[in-house]
Amino acid sequence: MIDPHQFPFDAQCHPEARAAHRITFVAQDCDENTAFAALQGASRHGNEFIEQALERGAPFVLTNLDVPRALKVEDATAALRQWARHQRDQHDHAVIGITGSAGKTTAKEHVRAAVDGVCTPGNLNTLNAISCFLLEHATITPAPLVVEMGIDRMGEMQELVALVSPDYGVVTAVGEAHLEFLKTVENVAREKGVILQARKLGVVSQRCSHFYPGLPTYGFEQGTFQGKNLNFDPEQCHFQFMDQGVTVPTTSQVVAEAAVLALGLASELKIPLREAAERLQSVDVPGGRFRVHVGRITVIDDTYNANPISMRASLENLKHYKGRKLAVLGDMLELGPDAAGFHRSIGNFAQQYADLVFSVGEHAAQLSAHPQTDMQALIHTLKQEVRAGDVVLFKASRGVRLEQAVQAIKEAFGV
Repeated sequence: MIDPHQFPFDAQCHPEARAAHRITFVAQDCDENTAFAALQGASRHGNEFIEQALERGAPFVLTNLDVPRALKVEDATAALRQWARHQRDQHDHAVIGITGSAGKTTAKEHVRAAVDGVCTPGNLNTLNAISCFLLEHATITPAPLVVEMGIDRMGEMQELVALVSPDYGVVTAVGEAHLEFLKTVENVAREKGVILQARKLGVVSQRCSHFYPGLPTYGFEQGTFQGKNLNFDPEQCHFQFMDQGVTVPTTSQVVAEAAVLALGLASELKIPLREAAERLQSVDVPGGRFRVHVGRITVIDDTYNANPISMRASLENLKHYKGRKLAVLGDMLELGPDAAGFHRSIGNFAQQYADLVFSVGEHAAQLSAHPQTDMQALIHTLKQEVRAGDVVLFKASRGVRLEQAVQAIKEAFGV
């Protein structure tokens, strides 16, 4: 329970404030078990929504105002994070932090399964979201905590590490992501590398090991955590890890690498590998992350997000499929002044793995020889071009809303 009367720092607690199971900074998510942290947002302050939170039954409100059921503090944001760090220090199981330019949510879900732990939900990987997670779980969950940690500005990872204090730190990938704010890939590597200051072990994917020479690695080459004999079936892959045979329901090599990481960390925590491998067979990664739908055609929905490194990984995975291969690509956002060049490079790369490439968005002309003017034009063209037996990959940043085309094509072909 998150008990406002046990707040470990200076505060005034309203006598009617009650303990909560959870805490959120989104007032509409409040209920009789979920408290409200009234934080300063990008454009509005949480104090504006206190009445809504109380009406929904919030057990208490973390705020700097005198209101019913208030845990009154000087600065709600600072108090939330201080309280979360205090609770994290009471946790007596492993805390695993995961970051990367791509693949961190996939890695998080596989690690959670392998170590039989609890992880941050969805893509809630910011300072405030992680603080809420730690307050909910750190002192009452008798299992490892797996924390996804995302950044888009300089210095942010240092703040996250100070909050989470991970025992194990992981970097899944380094590439051209958030360059609008981080400017260079070298800055991305430096910032994300702060997580490798973890208490016990820092480990990096072999895909980005050149940024971190000498550190432990995971993947399917020589490394600290090494999978062997990787092979793919139409809907799954198989490999060996140590003396354990492993089957994972994926045709994505990046997902297979995440499974290797998960088993490596399970071995570090002395968790039986057979049990860890069995749990990996039922991992359900949140939607839009290389979801494969099989019917008259095979639709690969990888529309959750995109940057050059994740684009290349998705396109490479087409080599595991038989039949004609189509790539449907959209803009990659937040790439800064060199965005056109990055899109042109991905367009050239896509031709190596796809028989046909279609594109939509501001940079559609750089992505393919078949740019479409808008989403409806794209959907119309695909309905005319796609035929039975095709494999169709959809990949773009979330802002493109390429999932609309995914849904339209699935419906048109009964997938």
